[in-house]
Amino acid sequence: MPNVRLPRDRWFPRGGPTLRRLAVGLMLAFVLIGVACRKHDPAGKAADELVIFHAGSLAVPFREVSERFKEQFPNVVVKAEAAGSRDTARKVSDLARQCDVLGSADYKVIDNLLIPEHADFSIRFATNEMVIAFTEHSAYATKITAENWPKLLLDDDVIFGRSDPNRDPCGYRTVMVFQLAERHYQIPGLARRLNQKHNRKYIRPKETNLLGLLEAGEIDFLFIYRSVASQHGLKFVVLPNEVNLKSTQLTDLYATASVQLTGKKPGEYITRRGAPMVYGVTIPKSCKNRELAEAYVRLLLSDAGQEIMRENGQPAIAPALTDHFDLLPSTLQPLCKAIGEDG
Repeated sequence: MPNVRLPRDRWFPRGGPTLRRLAVGLMLAFVLIGVACRKHDPAGKAADELVIFHAGSLAVPFREVSERFKEQFPNVVVKAEAAGSRDTARKVSDLARQCDVLGSADYKVIDNLLIPEHADFSIRFATNEMVIAFTEHSAYATKITAENWPKLLLDDDVIFGRSDPNRDPCGYRTVMVFQLAERHYQIPGLARRLNQKHNRKYIRPKETNLLGLLEAGEIDFLFIYRSVASQHGLKFVVLPNEVNLKSTQLTDLYATASVQLTGKKPGEYITRRGAPMVYGVTIPKSCKNRELAEAYVRLLLSDAGQEIMRENGQPAIAPALTDHFDLLPSTLQPLCKAIGEDG
C-alpha cells in the first residue's frame, strides 16, 4: 500500500523554515493564552486550587470543613494531604512544597519548624486527649481498664502500636504518656519497658497508619487520639487526667515529661515538654491564594467550623488563641484572641 502524506501546506503556510517556525510559535501562544484565560476566568470556567496539608487526626473534620467550604466556593478544588504533623511541616520547610493552609495536631510544630522562615503565625483552635484504642478481638479486651493497662500491655502476649515521635505529635505524646503513667501508677521502669517493647516493629509515621493493623488483629492496642478512636467506632480506655494530656489544670505536671526530637536542621535537636493537647493552624508563606486560604481558616474558626470539630470529638477553642495576633491577617483577627489578653 503506498504511503499517504498530507500536503505540507495543509498544516503550515507555504514559505521557508522561518515562516513555519513562526506559525508553530503563534499556535502555541494561542493555546497557552487560552489555558491562562480559563484558569483565571472570573466566571469560573476552570477551578482554582486550595492545597491543604494536615495531621492525620484532622482528616475527618477537615473533610467536612472542606465540603462546607465548597458550598461557598463551588469552583475551588480542595486538595488535602494527611501526614504526621512534623512530616507535614517538613513538606513546607525541607521540601519547599507549596501549601495554602496547614493544620497540625500540635501548634508547637508550627512554632518550632515553620516560624518565622515559612510562616508568620499559628492559631490554636482545638483540643484532644490520648486514649488506648482496641477492638472486641484484642487480647484482654474484656479485662483492660484505666487502672490495669500498664501491666496488661507489658504482657508478652500483648502487642500495641504507636506512631513515630520524630514524625508525629501522637508519637511523642505517647512517650510522654508512658512517663506520666510511671509516676501516676508508681511503677518504676514502666516508661522504659513500654518504650522498648517491640523495638520499632509496630511504629508507623502517623497514628492513623496503624488503624488497619488494629482492625485486622495484628496489634491488640493502639495509642491514639480520642477523636480518631470515636470517629472509627473503636473501643478505648479513657486515661486519668494525670496521664492523658487533656487538662489545662495540670500543665505543670505534664511538663515533667519530655522527649528529645529532631530540630529544623540535620543533627539539631529540640526538647519537647509535655503540655495540654492543642491543635494549630497557619497559612504558610508559600500560599498561592491568600484570599481563599483566609476564607478557609475563617470557616474553620467560625461557629460552623467549631461545631464540626466538636461533632468529631475535638473540643474547639473559642475564641481561638494566638501568640502572634499582630501578624494575623485582618480577616482572622476578629475570630482570635491574643494569649494573655484579658477578658
